[in-house]
Amino acid sequence: MKKVTKIIAYVVIFAVVLVIAGASYVTLALPNVGEPENIKVDITPQRVAHGKYLATSVLLCVDCHSRRNATLFAGPIDTNKLGIGGDKFTANEGFPGNVTVPNITPYNLKDWTDGELFRAITTGQRKNGSAIFPLMPWPYYSKLDREDIYDVIAYIRTLKPIKADYPKSTLDFPLNILVHTMPQKATLGKRPDPRDTVRYGGYLVQSAACQECHSQDNKGELIAGLQFGGGKEFVANGHKIHSANISPDMTTGIGSWSKQAFITRFKTFRDPGKARPVGKNEFQTIMPWYNYARMSEGDLASIYAYLRTVKPVKNSVAKFVAD
Repeated sequence: MKKVTKIIAYVVIFAVVLVIAGASYVTLALPNVGEPENIKVDITPQRVAHGKYLATSVLLCVDCHSRRNATLFAGPIDTNKLGIGGDKFTANEGFPGNVTVPNITPYNLKDWTDGELFRAITTGQRKNGSAIFPLMPWPYYSKLDREDIYDVIAYIRTLKPIKADYPKSTLDFPLNILVHTMPQKATLGKRPDPRDTVRYGGYLVQSAACQECHSQDNKGELIAGLQFGGGKEFVANGHKIHSANISPDMTTGIGSWSKQAFITRFKTFRDPGKARPVGKNEFQTIMPWYNYARMSEGDLASIYAYLRTVKPVKNSVAKFVAD
């Protein structure tokens, strides 16, 4: 009996050692997507202009990394402090940890090389080698055209430097270990010719990570077959809300919408100065309408054309139910 007990003890000890060794490897050796490239992005007016369009209207880097006024509908950003970061994601919003969005103005990124920025945006690995949780949708950015990423970097370099430092973000166990395994090498694509409306619209949808917010998931993994069908849960204004169905289903999605109705829906929010106050028990959205409204009508038309080609998902969504 003593011999059996001793064997069990050895097995338990061995198993514990394996777990510790595995956790140590994951946290110390990963992520490892390779060294940052030795690149230098030219800060030309053309790059900055296109990078501004992408960062403010499509990829929405500036929206996520600026302060949003949650007391107004759709949370318009403070345009006087672009890139300052500071918004928090906590357990109150159902987030598994405490994350403060970092400052991406030149104050905070002045010591980053263009290669380090490129690696962070497209692979999810920071300058110091740590992993970026895909709250920042780098898995989608990893498939973009290299030139588009260069343009975004050029624009970010021109932001006004603003001094703002935040505490280190933390994730709950076991996510704080699993996050080290998430960064992946980029699989860059090419921006299609805008005249190829559907393919170009698909590229814009990829760039804006529309699928991420408008699809249901199971522990972070999108549920196959339900892409763009809406219903993903968020917390806004202290209430649970659900993303809209943007699949071309005729009754529960946008299948009955005309192209012009789709474009008009976005352009309704072209003026953030007209954002209305939101009461405590009123519907609030995390959809950054005021940024997407800056997209050109041609780009919005291309997104509409692409969404008409995805699988219709019959899913009636109650976006908000008041208490």
